[in-house]
Amino acid sequence: MNIVILTGAGISAESGLGTFRDVGGLWTRYPLEDVATPEGFAKDPALVHEFYNMRRRIARRASPNAAHAALARLEAGWREAGRGGFALVTQNVDDLHERAGSRNVLHMHGELLRQLCGACGDRRDCPGDLSAAARCPACGAGALRPDVVWFGEIPYRMEEIGDLVPAADLFVSIGTSGEVYPAAGFAAEAARAGARTLELNLEPSIGRFDEAREGRASEIVPLWVAQMLAG
Repeated sequence: MNIVILTGAGISAESGLGTFRDVGGLWTRYPLEDVATPEGFAKDPALVHEFYNMRRRIARRASPNAAHAALARLEAGWREAGRGGFALVTQNVDDLHERAGSRNVLHMHGELLRQLCGACGDRRDCPGDLSAAARCPACGAGALRPDVVWFGEIPYRMEEIGDLVPAADLFVSIGTSGEVYPAAGFAAEAARAGARTLELNLEPSIGRFDEAREGRASEIVPLWVAQMLAG
């Protein structure tokens, strides 16, 4: 059985990384159009760097929670037992899946701890804070930005994801609202191809699933993983 899992902000919320909707959270203090669009970066790169430097520091202090660890166990157990394919697609830009032990994570919205040169396209790990004065180590241009996908930009690895989703026998959505496309359409696409669909979320999303379980990710994800590995 091929499993495709999609994770969103809800799985990292218990690690201290807020969602867009957190009252009083980081996102509520910065208008999205100012810090999460190419236009905002062009208008005020210093503000955008300030915002992402803050997010980067928060992400580095965070630790994976029980949900991240459970998915890493599922990946390892599924592959070792030869029970089928396993793919983990995340909308999150943190590295908590990797730090929990997941081996092959598809970051469709980029990675907060990496940097991108807008001039030459060089990508590499981000050593610390970025600023408008920082120079690209590859070409020397002062065009460094976080290697994340902003609103209006095309998500990463869509060709790979486009092959994986229709080939799924089980599609699982964890901690995502189901409101942001193209990820919001993955469950329906998998269902049209014949997959069973499952949602694990704090509260129901706007999507339609064959089964839905509600609760904290750190509680319901490990329970589901235990059932999968025992089955």
